[in-house]
Amino acid sequence: MTSGFPYLTVTTFLPLLGAVLILVLRGAPEAVARNARWIALWTSLATFVLSLFIWVNFDPTTSDFQFVEQSDWVPTFNIAYHMGIDGISLFFVLLSTFLTVLCVIASWISVTSRVKEYMIAFLVLETLMVGMFCALDFIVFYMFFEGVLIPMFLIIGIWGGPRRVYASFKFFLYTLLGSVLMLLAILAIYFETGSTDIPTAMAFNFPAGMQKWLWLAFFASFAVKVPMWPVHTWLPDAHVEAPTAGSVILAGVLLKMGGYGFVRFSLPMFPLATAYFTPLIFTLSIVAIIYTSLVALAQDDMKKLIAYSSVAHMGIVTLGIFTITQEGLQGAILQMLSHGLVSSALFLVVGVVYDRLHTREIARYGGLADNMPKYAFVFMLFMLASVGLPGTSGFVGEFLVLVGAFQVSTWGAFLATTGIILSAAYMLYLYRRVVFGVITRADVRSMLDLSPREVLVFAPIVALVLWMGLYPSSFLKPMQPSVANLIDRVEGAQKAAGLPDATVTAVR
Repeated sequence: MTSGFPYLTVTTFLPLLGAVLILVLRGAPEAVARNARWIALWTSLATFVLSLFIWVNFDPTTSDFQFVEQSDWVPTFNIAYHMGIDGISLFFVLLSTFLTVLCVIASWISVTSRVKEYMIAFLVLETLMVGMFCALDFIVFYMFFEGVLIPMFLIIGIWGGPRRVYASFKFFLYTLLGSVLMLLAILAIYFETGSTDIPTAMAFNFPAGMQKWLWLAFFASFAVKVPMWPVHTWLPDAHVEAPTAGSVILAGVLLKMGGYGFVRFSLPMFPLATAYFTPLIFTLSIVAIIYTSLVALAQDDMKKLIAYSSVAHMGIVTLGIFTITQEGLQGAILQMLSHGLVSSALFLVVGVVYDRLHTREIARYGGLADNMPKYAFVFMLFMLASVGLPGTSGFVGEFLVLVGAFQVSTWGAFLATTGIILSAAYMLYLYRRVVFGVITRADVRSMLDLSPREVLVFAPIVALVLWMGLYPSSFLKPMQPSVANLIDRVEGAQKAAGLPDATVTAVR
């Protein structure tokens, strides 16, 4: 499906236009900062509305790429500007545009230095995130995929905490190093297929031996982005030092780039290698779920606890992706969307008390239910969604992943379930220490409840978490054809190679 109007291009580059407008602002510092905030807000709002229009006009009955735009870019080397979305990428575009609006509002008061540069960084980041999920050419994808590192590096390094320089360099080097191998794999694909077109590569039958090397090269990049154990150590440092809005985008969108990469590239392009390496993915996922949950229990910093919980939840995602089942894959995608909302909300919850008391130490709080009842309610809802309470978004994704995992490996499903029990332990323990008890400190007693601006930030996330939990078919239906087509592609290639039910056999 193609369209006359370039919806994806406009949605991708509209934030960049806003960034240019902010860049040329001149005048008194206070006026420039105020105007930068308003331009960033209206630009991100317009981008979000445009992405909603794409959702409304999306055809949920087909697995084909829609709103396709294609034109020659470097015709000598058969490289094209090729954009399009399917049921897998649609909601990641929506998640990116939605969270950017909330980040601008959440930073309205808390960011007071270099506001102009801060808003430019977020708008550029939005362009790169949306472009990455829409790109259908390897070179275009790689430019967006790697470009995301630059504004996030600056956001952490300039507006972060005391150890921000260390955290930003660690984040940059970890993620860049893995991506170098992916670039080499892209070059190998280009020489093999004669094209950098992603749909062409998805339909190409790579030799079995070559698939393993290509799979490992892509894995090096995506595993760091997820992040999978043991290459997850950059994440807690990045989260702790990043400003609140930086943590929101980091947890809400950037971690999903790895999971999206597995679904878009590793499964359809390298199905034989996927079957071969599935036991490895299952093992790493289960270790991540259990180990990082135990580490989260031991944390005394709220942001670190949520950061380690993110690694555990993304372990459930990678487990679901490599089940290669309808339930597992759809559950993994839904879990990524849910985690994008819930983890973002939890970081915003931490940001609320940090703005008032300038500490994230759990022991410094206690008894907030007495003087901050609205805050306690919002915190409770997102904590329960993180645990996977039925009726919230967290339940549907985790349930479907476990159903898919049970079909492939009963032991894998059993061990993954222990992670859900542990998540209840550390999240309830966190909530009890922060919200319940007796207020013993005067500064805690004087803390004010949620302001109207903060309520405005939380209200749409609350609505989406409940919507996704109570009416998940509105999210599952658009992705179903694309997921079914992906499974057919993987299973067909495995059977053609004489590996019937290869994934199940390998795991069991």
